[in-house]
Amino acid sequence: MPLLEVIQSRQISASVRFDETTATLVDQYAAFIHATADDVVNKALHYVFAKDRDFQDYLKSSDARYVTPTLRVRRTGLPIDTKPKPIPKVIAGVESIESARVGKP
Repeated sequence: MPLLEVIQSRQISASVRFDETTATLVDQYAAFIHATADDVVNKALHYVFAKDRDFQDYLKSSDARYVTPTLRVRRTGLPIDTKPKPIPKVIAGVESIESARVGKP
């Protein structure tokens, strides 16, 4: 049974680099759960962030608000919203497959 279940959400494009072994494993896991490599990376990171208690504590600190972005985000031709978007709160747990299925249409 796969550990990750993919649910569609609003996405941005960003550029990251993997070593060759990791890239192969991401592709293999994507094939295993019938999802895209992007979905695997996204869900795996959410899983790790939620499980790391030290990171959850860090997110509650003032240091977390002043991080210099290093992720290379690709900007599209979409209109820029003039209102700053709130930073989504990271939940200290991962949604179970059963509860995710209940929310599906």
